[in-house]
Amino acid sequence: MAGITLNPGRCVRQLSTLSTCDSCMTACPTEALVATENVPAVNQAACVGCGGCAGACPTEAISVDDFSATEFFFAFAGDADNLVSCRKNVPCIAALSVDHLFSLASLKGGIRLDTGHCEGCEIASTCRPQFEARAEEASYLLDAMMSSAGIVFEDAAFEEEADAEESDRRGFLRAFNLKTLAEGKAKFEREVETATDELIRHQLDSTAIAQLRSKTLPDKRKLLFTAMKRADRPSEYHVVDASELTLASQKLMDGDKCTACQMCYRVCPTGALTSDIKGAKIDFDAMMCVRCHLCHDVCEPDALTLSSSFNMKELFEPTQQRLVTFTVRNCDECGNPFTSLAGERVCHRCRIEEEEARTLWGIGEDQ
Repeated sequence: MAGITLNPGRCVRQLSTLSTCDSCMTACPTEALVATENVPAVNQAACVGCGGCAGACPTEAISVDDFSATEFFFAFAGDADNLVSCRKNVPCIAALSVDHLFSLASLKGGIRLDTGHCEGCEIASTCRPQFEARAEEASYLLDAMMSSAGIVFEDAAFEEEADAEESDRRGFLRAFNLKTLAEGKAKFEREVETATDELIRHQLDSTAIAQLRSKTLPDKRKLLFTAMKRADRPSEYHVVDASELTLASQKLMDGDKCTACQMCYRVCPTGALTSDIKGAKIDFDAMMCVRCHLCHDVCEPDALTLSSSFNMKELFEPTQQRLVTFTVRNCDECGNPFTSLAGERVCHRCRIEEEEARTLWGIGEDQ
């Protein structure tokens, strides 16, 4: 039975204890992902390998055994057929994100989603509403860009034809080499791992820490960029209702509330939020945003909010939006640059040191 692998170096919950992201756990039909401390733990024995968690994860922190959405994307794009089926090319349609569905439909002029096996499927009650919602969002975007491509549900009930050719003993002996032995051993070890009910908890090692510090755009967003380069541009760009989207966002910043704490762009996993070396501004790139919500979770004064609209022009001509600018000056005490929100001439660090010194010396505020 297939299992999943969670990479803590890509999980947004590892970037901050304030993260409210539970996409993978909500998507799982068997509760194989459990919230323990910060990063979800995995019960491989409960996992059915549907890939719903991977399709829902904003940063692609989860991978599915024997299935890669990126590899599927390229294989499907080159296939003459446009049917996506759990009996043909995916473990479940829920393993595909909005990015995948939208990009493939745009490239192929439309795709068909096979729902013929959902009736009676034990996980359909959880997985089907998910991929239906993603398909609806992708269709909404296609309509907004005035594309003729569509996404349709079809009761195809695809079944793979049985291979009538049986291998003989000589063919078996040719295949039975060191490579297949190694693959067989790895598969056996994975089967043992997925057979246990023990929760697999994840620890940060040096590699995962390096990944957390990097700003990495998930493959699904890169594939979307590739699809948009090949898509016909609409005669006009529509502004759509952002509440209908989970794929990307446009943001607003309340400059009066913002404290220039730098947390939002420091924790952003993709680099959608950025600043300069002096911290004199905060910029935002809508198409780099994967809607993980982490920047909002860490913003203590709630200065950062989602726009109620989204300009479809961003899909074709991504731009960087200036959310806020700050006055930066050199501290009168230490000489280092700092953000002066209300005309302060001494940086926060020097003010704290001054307060601590006064406390130690027994000097009051008026002295």
